[in-house]
Amino acid sequence: MTVVAADAAVSQVDAAAAAASTRPRCSTEDMLQLLQDYDCWVFDLDGTIWRGNEVIEGVLEALELLRKLGKKVLFMTNNSMKSRGSYLDKCLQDDIYCSSYSAAAYLDSIGFDRSKKAYVVGERGIMQELAAVGIESFGGPDDNEKRASFSSEMLHDTQVGAVVCGVDPNLSYYKVQYASMCLLLNPGCLFIATNTDARGHFTPNLEWAGAGATVGAIKGVVERDPIVTGKPSPFLMQDIAAKHNVQPAKSIMVGDRLDTDILWGLNTGMATLLVMTGVTDEQLLVAQRGSSNGVKPHFVMDSFGDLRRVAQQALQQQK
Repeated sequence: MTVVAADAAVSQVDAAAAAASTRPRCSTEDMLQLLQDYDCWVFDLDGTIWRGNEVIEGVLEALELLRKLGKKVLFMTNNSMKSRGSYLDKCLQDDIYCSSYSAAAYLDSIGFDRSKKAYVVGERGIMQELAAVGIESFGGPDDNEKRASFSSEMLHDTQVGAVVCGVDPNLSYYKVQYASMCLLLNPGCLFIATNTDARGHFTPNLEWAGAGATVGAIKGVVERDPIVTGKPSPFLMQDIAAKHNVQPAKSIMVGDRLDTDILWGLNTGMATLLVMTGVTDEQLLVAQRGSSNGVKPHFVMDSFGDLRRVAQQALQQQK
């Protein structure tokens, strides 16, 4: 049934995949089996649904066919620059999980002290999600023009209880220094990363430095690891399962990154489908297949748009 061998120890889904044959891409039979086996489909966005502002050919039609087949369709992106509300016009639905939301949801889940504040190194989406759960924040784009000077004393807010980092196109020495002071000088201050992606397709034809650049700069100063709330952390799957009544064993994660999308699926007991429209190229996929500890997806497609023909066939058979 499956096209790529998987580690049987991860889950029952993996055991089934490991027992099957290996081929480079999904066949028509494989796609029909996917449609039969999985009730919930969770999608990455950048590199899977679109690249920059351009929707990948055939993907929207395939998504609509999934819905017509009665499948639950959810979206999970590590892009923290926007809040969930910012994606609604683009996705035309409400079932969106982004890493800016994951950071706020995590702080809310641990009972973050609302008398404390969060300092944000990232974009407005993080601040909007924090506000939605009643957490006061500052920094973010409001600090884009601020500069650190060795010739003057630099003060920080002692009421900062968390530093939340995401991708920041305006990352500066000031932001790194301010965040580091909060983490080093405020007792118990939490170091939260929406994600640690190295790169992202924020425009159609070019990869840009991701949140890993932001997190790495601060980590290099404070010499401690952050709490990562987005993919591949399993935190959000608990939230998804509770809100949507879905079972990981009947769910499949579709994404373009091995180290986040596919690893997140494996970490949470879902089946995994890698699409080759984003950051993973053939050389990296082959290297992972050949590695004893590589991240191996259960299924591979050139593009998720390839499913539309088979989904249309399945829908006709259902009528």
